[in-house]
Amino acid sequence: MANSMDEAAQAATPRFNLVDEPWIPVRWLDGRHGELGIRDTLLQAERIAEIQDASPLVVAALHRFLLAVLYRALEGPADGQQAKTWFKQGWAGGKIEAYLEKWRERFWLFDPRYPFAQISSFEPRIWRAWTVLAAEHNADNAKVLFDHVDVNRAGAIAPAQAIRWLLATQTFSVSCGKSELSHTGTAPSATAVMALPLGRNLFDTLSYALVPQNRLVLAGDLPVWEREPETLEALKGGCERAVSGFADRYTWRIRAIRLQVDSHGAVSRLAFASGVGPQTEQQSDPMLGYRVDEKKGRLPVIFRERGFWRDFDSLLPDAIGCAPQIIEHAIGLGRAVPQRFPSSVLVAGQSNDKAKIEYWRMERFSLPPALAGCRMVRAEIRVLLAAAEEAQTALWHACKAFARNLLSRGEREPAGKDVSNFLRQMPVTDSYWSSLEPCFHQILAEYTEERDPDDIRLSWLRHVRSAMRSAWRAHASGVAAGDAWAIRALAQAQAPVLRHLGRLNQEISKLEPTKESA
Repeated sequence: MANSMDEAAQAATPRFNLVDEPWIPVRWLDGRHGELGIRDTLLQAERIAEIQDASPLVVAALHRFLLAVLYRALEGPADGQQAKTWFKQGWAGGKIEAYLEKWRERFWLFDPRYPFAQISSFEPRIWRAWTVLAAEHNADNAKVLFDHVDVNRAGAIAPAQAIRWLLATQTFSVSCGKSELSHTGTAPSATAVMALPLGRNLFDTLSYALVPQNRLVLAGDLPVWEREPETLEALKGGCERAVSGFADRYTWRIRAIRLQVDSHGAVSRLAFASGVGPQTEQQSDPMLGYRVDEKKGRLPVIFRERGFWRDFDSLLPDAIGCAPQIIEHAIGLGRAVPQRFPSSVLVAGQSNDKAKIEYWRMERFSLPPALAGCRMVRAEIRVLLAAAEEAQTALWHACKAFARNLLSRGEREPAGKDVSNFLRQMPVTDSYWSSLEPCFHQILAEYTEERDPDDIRLSWLRHVRSAMRSAWRAHASGVAAGDAWAIRALAQAQAPVLRHLGRLNQEISKLEPTKESA
């Protein structure tokens, strides 16, 4: 009787299986765009250039999801040698197909018993609009300026869009107080910068990210679709558990969700509440870089209110293992097959202020070609970035002096708040950084094994000097049209800039090749 009821419920439920329905947005090597299911995405990965989506959060979440499938289907890699063998010879397509067929029933997006990554028994007091899934449309904590979706009349979305945003939600949700079930938690890596080395095709990109795990960890590393869904009683009690491995981490159920599908197969409403909380971290996320804080210990690198290129060195291998593991793994594979060395790295993620999402971001950088050898360039690049920061500090001191002198108008000492407000509206340092950023990308591309570090430093210091000089001159030109107080304030403030330009000139002169006398 129970089986017949299940069969009747399945017959009445719209069908959408992630294995073969098109929902993963890809760009082919020939430039065409399309959508594929899991099977075709993985089996045709060598013909696919990349996964593309307008949302950086969706892009990161889709890569993590596919990596979880690969870890389970291939049962590895268990060590670096196995990873290199697969990189050279390809994945076992038969194992991928067999695995997807084995677990096919768990990949139905709409199902009476096991809807993918959902809690089928969750009947909420209030059904939410689908917009709660998407950072771009979520009026709760991330309403954006040009989002004109009315959450009270949001309409419906296609299943393909729903599953993409569902995965992004499970990856990037942050704590936002009490929910219908329990207190909402933050996903294990929701607020960190995620790195992804990029290869010539999707096969290479995913291979770079398949960081080996030992066989005991692999055996117990279960993704969300291989686990029995948590009961409502457990979720109401605020259940927590440890992360068992990378596949588990990449498919963590931080929110209890149940999609409501209409007769046309579209999603308009959903149940949405707290999910499973991660216990204290026992392992690092392979996509994350880390820094060591004197008081709090090892912390993930996060986006700050500045271009991530200023923290680019955090992506590169160091002696204490703070770089993302996938960067180190990608370099190892690239050294084994030099013609397929990763050419660039993508960073994606979001920044939050408690429950409020401030912004999400995705950037790409060239990986220094010198990494193909044994040269450790992290320290060298850190020195270059430090030189840029020192120049910015000199500009800031000059700007602060200008603001203080202009506001004083004689002997009066201006209030610190007034000086700070004036400083915030001055474009000098913003102009400096914006003109220097493309120069940094150029330096990365030129960072080859053959290039002398002193030549690179010379080139960079020239860029810094030029950017610093241009930013201050632009400010001075604007002040020149002002009154006598402004001109006097400028003359009194420029000393830090002139001193630093002098130091740069001295260092550049030492690095410049000596001209031979005639």
